[in-house]
Amino acid sequence: MSKIEDLLSEKILILDGAMGTMLQEYKFTEEDFRGKRFANWPVSLKGNNDLLSITQPAAIAEIHRKYFEAGADIVETNTFSGTTIAMADYQMQDLVYELNYESARIAKEVAQEITKKDPQKPRFVAGAIGPTNKTASMSPDVNDPGFRAISFAELSAAYKEQAKALIDGGVDVLLVETVFDTLNAKAALFAIEELKEELSLDIPVMISGTITDASGRTLSGQTAEAFLISISHIPLLSVGFNCALGAKQLTPHLEVLARKSDFGVSAYPNAGLPNAFGEYDQSPREMAEQIKEYLSRGLVNILGGCCGTTPKHIKAIAEVAKDYQPRKFQKEFIQPETE
Repeated sequence: MSKIEDLLSEKILILDGAMGTMLQEYKFTEEDFRGKRFANWPVSLKGNNDLLSITQPAAIAEIHRKYFEAGADIVETNTFSGTTIAMADYQMQDLVYELNYESARIAKEVAQEITKKDPQKPRFVAGAIGPTNKTASMSPDVNDPGFRAISFAELSAAYKEQAKALIDGGVDVLLVETVFDTLNAKAALFAIEELKEELSLDIPVMISGTITDASGRTLSGQTAEAFLISISHIPLLSVGFNCALGAKQLTPHLEVLARKSDFGVSAYPNAGLPNAFGEYDQSPREMAEQIKEYLSRGLVNILGGCCGTTPKHIKAIAEVAKDYQPRKFQKEFIQPETE
């Protein structure tokens, strides 16, 4: 099978779209989230989408299958909140390994099933590692700026447990995504590098940050270039941005990555900006048209969708992308000019 690293310079790889958006269509109830196994769990479980890999595995597999059939080369595991830190909200810290392992196993089985039908187009699974609901570089208390709700060591240990389960479950690449605090991401990357050394394993790593608003900065205050510099000491398959912005608004930040990075560049924006009700109503055609700018200017190697995107959006993006060449890699990292 072709390695994902080799394909990155040969074609634009298509990533899947939103898992949460698709799960909303099932209208799962509290009982559906619980299943028989967790019927008597002491707290509400509705909204714990990661748990559905155990209680509703057929639905998770079906969503992966739809994205592959729409043209995706890579699907993400259903593990956005799969750390002990995030699972503490549901008192499910002890289930973290199982949640990640099962999510990876389900996605890998579907990937192998689809690849078997079309061996010329190998399908891959990215182990999704979300940002957690705590931040290492900022205080959650405006009255105590020096306070931190979590330490680097605690974050790193949690990420390491998640990454190990994803690897054991069969993922092809690890994706540290929706990074709003680069110190959190550094903890994840540190954990992954430690794990790779312990396992004598060279699994590719992707990282994707989030520009949170029109200021062009992450929540922890970094510009696109500062974010890139902060994580460039790690050998990465790709660096990119996802979430928060639509395709059009993301363009200038991708330009920075495309110009400054010697990694692959990824982008999976939202389906436009949310409307007054917090919903995303940009059509697949509109989104694909906006993404054409990335393609015509050679800015990206990996393309997909985040909030509000569906298999229809991914199909439209894949249709457009097939007519373009991927971004060419620069041979060395360009250091920023100093004043």
